[in-house]
Amino acid sequence: MTQAIPHSAPPEVSHRRILSIAVPMIFAHVTTPLLGIVSTAAIGRLGDPVALAAVALGAVIMDMLVWAFAFLRMGTIGLTAQARGRADETERRAVIARALLIAMGCGLAILALKVPLLWLIFLAMGASPAVTAAADTYVSVRLVSIPAVFINFAVLGWLIGQARTMTGLVLQIVINVGNMALTVLFVSGLGLGIAGAATANALAEWIGAAVGLVVVMASLGWRFAVPWTVVLDRARLIQTFAINRDIMIRTAALLASLAFFTRQGAVGGDTVLAANAILMNFVGIVAFFLDGFATSAEQLGGQAVGARDEASFRRAVWLSSIWAITFGAVASAAFFLGGGAAIDFVSTSEAVRAEAKRYLPYMALTPFTGVMAFLFDGVFIGATWAVAMRNCMLASFATFIAAWWLLSGLGNDGLWIAYLILQAVRGLYLGLAMPGLMRATFR
Repeated sequence: MTQAIPHSAPPEVSHRRILSIAVPMIFAHVTTPLLGIVSTAAIGRLGDPVALAAVALGAVIMDMLVWAFAFLRMGTIGLTAQARGRADETERRAVIARALLIAMGCGLAILALKVPLLWLIFLAMGASPAVTAAADTYVSVRLVSIPAVFINFAVLGWLIGQARTMTGLVLQIVINVGNMALTVLFVSGLGLGIAGAATANALAEWIGAAVGLVVVMASLGWRFAVPWTVVLDRARLIQTFAINRDIMIRTAALLASLAFFTRQGAVGGDTVLAANAILMNFVGIVAFFLDGFATSAEQLGGQAVGARDEASFRRAVWLSSIWAITFGAVASAAFFLGGGAAIDFVSTSEAVRAEAKRYLPYMALTPFTGVMAFLFDGVFIGATWAVAMRNCMLASFATFIAAWWLLSGLGNDGLWIAYLILQAVRGLYLGLAMPGLMRATFR
């Protein structure tokens, strides 16, 4: 067992500190949805709604498979930040060793189960045969990078947990900007279509994983310097797997919500599916901006929990909330004013453009309705309140399905209204749970 080490000094919590963590991660995160925009635009400008819908469906499927394992990032953030708050250098090193072992195991398991997994997922999605066939090509190629994606999760989580957000920014730029450049080359330059977009993604992930592992080893002086008895300590492993299990269930419920949203769009036809895909890419841009402020809450809140400093914890939540709410309001206004031009840039199909603009007002409300869900997710991740995260997300998913059922007669309008309700209740349920969790943590 790692020797108990006295708590470190309380973390610095100020507007400057919040922004020093959030801003690099905003730039790091925003390259991910921008990648989706580039991929969508590269395929969309071919003028084939089936191809655009296939990339959208394939991307959602990959998100389901990949983000179900986002605990490799989230759990690592909280455990690393708390080890830093305790000034526990041995555990800081052991956390990344455990995370990388779990990442490789999960990646190999997904590859081994590829055939039955894809069969079940495509069966559940219910898209047209043409879209399904094209999406299968896309997903099959991208799956080659699954182990690399999971390694990148573990590395990024470890870096964020130490507030090394500039290093995280560089790694994300390597992966996503490289991915965008390769996508343009393979799709627009070489005419490889959907397979080209998927190949670009896979290559970029493996390049990023290689760079990330070099960064980790350099940070540790090219050796872990932690006995395997510590890395594989039973109590620590049980804690890690328990946190990861609950975050995985929470993430699976969130992804089920997004998959349900996509499936209902697919039921409405290829044009509706493509229009919803464009708007959800815009939602992704906002989400990753908001995740920058959530990252501040993750790192500073987790460090405060490790140091058992309630005052710093409260201040981290409050200051992060101010910045997140401000950005959410500005982002909503920006999409109300400029969303139509963005839609025209992404797609050349007049039918898809018209359909996307019809539902743009719903999308423009998402930054405001979802802001507290993103922020509180960061707070709970840093504090490793995984059980509460799981329960709140399951309750939110049930609320979303009930809202859709009541509004299903409105078609795609009802679907978007239900999605807005989902975002709002996620923040509400987490906010209601937080006071009791704080009392239990800092008593």
